[in-house]
Amino acid sequence: MIDSAPLHRARAEAEADIRELTAAMESLRTTRESSSDDDEHDPEGPTLSSEWSRIRGLLTAAENRLADAEAAWARVADGTYGTCLRCGSAIPPGRLEVRPTAAYCVACASLR
Repeated sequence: MIDSAPLHRARAEAEADIRELTAAMESLRTTRESSSDDDEHDPEGPTLSSEWSRIRGLLTAAENRLADAEAAWARVADGTYGTCLRCGSAIPPGRLEVRPTAAYCVACASLR
């Protein structure tokens, strides 16, 4: 029997980050549309384009974490959770505790 709490947590955290970052991007979009200022030459902080890039990168990472969580749930459903996708060995419980979405054992993950 697997402890599903870490997987639930991983999914919930990724979903919360996606909601927060999507809202931040929408706020930035609204700021960009309503502002006629030339923020590219504003010495008072990051430009809108650099902030957009930063948030987009964080959003992409959160989307990847959510995809990893969903893939882990699929492995739970088909009975392969905890088995390395590359070599077929068991993924050590300590690794799954730290990284519940792990699809590879430590040795195989280092080869990727």
